[in-house]
Amino acid sequence: MPRIQPIELEKAQPKAKALLEGVNKSLGITPNIMRTMAQSPATLEAYLGFGKALSGASISPQLREQIALTVAGENSCGYCASAHTAIGTKLGVDTEELTANLKGLSADPKTEAALEFARQIVIERGWVSDDDLKRIRNAGYSEGEITEIVATVAQNIFSNYFNHIADTEVDFPRVEVPEHQAV
Repeated sequence: MPRIQPIELEKAQPKAKALLEGVNKSLGITPNIMRTMAQSPATLEAYLGFGKALSGASISPQLREQIALTVAGENSCGYCASAHTAIGTKLGVDTEELTANLKGLSADPKTEAALEFARQIVIERGWVSDDDLKRIRNAGYSEGEITEIVATVAQNIFSNYFNHIADTEVDFPRVEVPEHQAV
């Protein structure tokens, strides 16, 4: 059972209601994560704004979803693993590839370099090494693309942590992730 409750559209504050209606119009659904974030219209607006800004990134929507899966896998976020697998599938990424992406792996070496860099950002809490930066540059990523990978990781850490705290109910086809290991 969710620890923070999702908002029903008809009970939402006017700003939250407008944001949720916009989500429904663009996606055709209103995911539980967004209905839960709507408890604070400012939080939902920030999350949606971050996503909207990254939609203009030079890295592809497919790569952003693959990064989201790597971050979800590293953070054991079942909600995000499920949501981003569904979105990645809709964007044409192969199911086997998406499953590998949860572990930071890819059949494509350049994609795998981005996923490994994203994974290192999560593991090292941003303190990546000079060698990590050298590897991502050698894989062919520009400074701007590296910056977009960092932003994509940050956006997904936020949603992972939000879901952990809220215990958001998964409303996508469920994808299993490794259980969280206490430190």
